[in-house]
Amino acid sequence: MGEQLAEVQPLPLQLQQEPASVPVKQEQQQHLQLPPPPPSPQAAVQGAVGAQSRDQQSQQNPLTHSSPPHDGLIARKQSPATVTDASPSSSGTSVPPAPQQGSPSATAYTSASISNQVNSSSTTTSYTGGKASPSPSGGGGKELYAYDAPWPVFAMSWSAREDKPFRLAVGSLLEDAISNKVRIVQLNMQRDALECVSEFDHVYPPTKVMWLPSKHTQHPDFIATSGDYLRVYEVGERNTVQRLSLNNSKLSIFCAPLTSFDWNETDPNIIGTSSIDTTCTIWSVETQKVVTQLIAHDKEVYDIAFRWQSTNVFASVGADGSLRMFDLRSLEHSTIMYESPNMFPLLRLCWNKRDTNYMATFSLDSNKVVILDIRVPSVAAAELKGHSSTVNSISWAPHSSGHICTGGEDKQALIWDLGNLPKPVDFPILQYEAEAEISQLQWSSLQTDWIGATVNNKVQILRV
Repeated sequence: MGEQLAEVQPLPLQLQQEPASVPVKQEQQQHLQLPPPPPSPQAAVQGAVGAQSRDQQSQQNPLTHSSPPHDGLIARKQSPATVTDASPSSSGTSVPPAPQQGSPSATAYTSASISNQVNSSSTTTSYTGGKASPSPSGGGGKELYAYDAPWPVFAMSWSAREDKPFRLAVGSLLEDAISNKVRIVQLNMQRDALECVSEFDHVYPPTKVMWLPSKHTQHPDFIATSGDYLRVYEVGERNTVQRLSLNNSKLSIFCAPLTSFDWNETDPNIIGTSSIDTTCTIWSVETQKVVTQLIAHDKEVYDIAFRWQSTNVFASVGADGSLRMFDLRSLEHSTIMYESPNMFPLLRLCWNKRDTNYMATFSLDSNKVVILDIRVPSVAAAELKGHSSTVNSISWAPHSSGHICTGGEDKQALIWDLGNLPKPVDFPILQYEAEAEISQLQWSSLQTDWIGATVNNKVQILRV
């Protein structure tokens, strides 16, 4: 089933491509010539990071982060294509739509287990897993597919390549550092089932996995992971080769564990990482050098996200309970966009991919998701309170500014329509109930009517 991961020396990658503020401390600043941009759960994270921290003192990692110059591997990325979606839903609530935007249908499920619950202000479509009925379009004949992994899963990512439809990467969550894996899972259209097509070893549980955010097939098939280091792999037909291993520390082969990262979609030469050492680091993948490293928060940084269609603006959240926004062109100050009540740690951050005025976040042990409008900082634009237990994951629709999916420990994945903001958003428009808590979910950017979720040792994809 598995493939032997071939480790090689890292190779450079040629990737073509105002409220109150607080001072930013820059630890390292290297001025590099970047290619011009082209005409984008809680306990599991803490467990993975904790395992890395405990083992760093006793186990030496042989990988390094430097290598001799080499020819580039990826051509310049083209600008993202416009995505057209279905007509908007009639119920629920949204971020003001931008041109060429729409909304997914709220009644896409056709399973016999669907039931409608009508409330005074909205209609929720409910779907519970199980045997699904045939569907009229795309992705085979089911509304729900599941893959059983041999270990608990946490990290997950949809591939964006046009020639690899319905492909995901999933990472294990095992305390034994050297036993962790990343598996590539793809939908076999003939067998109408999700199957493992390859696997490679990973040191420590990956806190995040992410495919190269490009649909173009001329680019190498790259996937990145975070854990102790930021690593980039090339997935081949027969084996997977590690291409990069980037270490935040300049003085030691050991570095503080990375909690998350984001691969810039507009210029995939840029990757940003967040770490428990309070820093965010912006990397140039082409040169394998640090563009800038800054002390972003007063405590651990838990997540980082670039603003859609921007190579300079990014935001981060951390254990100090704040969401901060940065601009690489002016790093003297950061902007505090939001602080959680009682300064509870903020765990995840997600930027709207169609209307970049809006972000979403949630705090530790909270059952609500906070929607923020960066034009009105410090105040929540909306609070989504449909979960009965802790929220673990959030994902905006890639093709609609007004829809977001949330998942949590109450076994529910909820889709919300934010079309009528600033009016309150009281109910989700769609509800899916899994067999156990949902630790991770993501909306596919290639198949925009499908969402992936991790549930215990399962990866599930469901049509919405």
